[in-house]
Amino acid sequence: MNIDYKTNIKIDYGFEVNELRPVTTYSEDVQNAKCAHAHAHPRAQIISCDSGVMEVVTTNNIWMVNSLQGVWIPGNEEHQVYFPNNVKVITAFIDESKLSGLPRDSFAFETTSFLSSLLEKIISFSNPDKLDRQQERVVEVFLDELSALRPGTTFLPTSRDKRIRIVLDALTNDVSDKHTIDHYAGMAFISPRTLSRLFHKELGMSFGDWKMRLKLMEAIRLLGENKSVKEIAFELGYENVSSFIAVFKKHLGKTPANYLVKQGQ
Repeated sequence: MNIDYKTNIKIDYGFEVNELRPVTTYSEDVQNAKCAHAHAHPRAQIISCDSGVMEVVTTNNIWMVNSLQGVWIPGNEEHQVYFPNNVKVITAFIDESKLSGLPRDSFAFETTSFLSSLLEKIISFSNPDKLDRQQERVVEVFLDELSALRPGTTFLPTSRDKRIRIVLDALTNDVSDKHTIDHYAGMAFISPRTLSRLFHKELGMSFGDWKMRLKLMEAIRLLGENKSVKEIAFELGYENVSSFIAVFKKHLGKTPANYLVKQGQ
């Protein structure tokens, strides 16, 4: 999953405190880019993309977000965003004055065509100094939709525990690796049983489940790069393509070939 990010992006909209501009937006086509550094700002943020795949990292979770999804980041939560290859990023920042009733925790979610249309409409306002009444009504509906967001499942929990970090970094750096938990426990200088307990305590899932979810998230990223299903299966260490397709569909509800296809297209 190591990628050479050549461009650093710095966006200041999240630091604005201004009730007259309750929602500000940013949209741009980027390539092999990332936020300049991990950061937090007073405004909450919804991050999505019209094409490509993004990686969003917070203190406790990692999300691989495709064009059918988005990520909600509450105000003042540290995060970092990566844009491998070609991505059309679409994001909105919500002023502190409008955060009452909106989610307090970060999460990824399955977006809707209605929410996407609202966001596209607000982007067309071009961040005016003050909204007119019609624009205010659109923003009010948008905020109402945000209050109804519910978490999805395409994420990877992480941890600050040094022993866990050693294992997670090793797994992430070689997604196709087939070693058992015993091997990784040795890397962290603990017993397999202790490592298993740590995974459940710190990450809320087993070693095997975390490793499986890592493969699925990497598969989503590679699909966003237009890699073939056969290429992805090989890169993830599967013995054959049919096994990869079966696992992918079991956990994500669609075959890899259909996963990034938008409804109505």
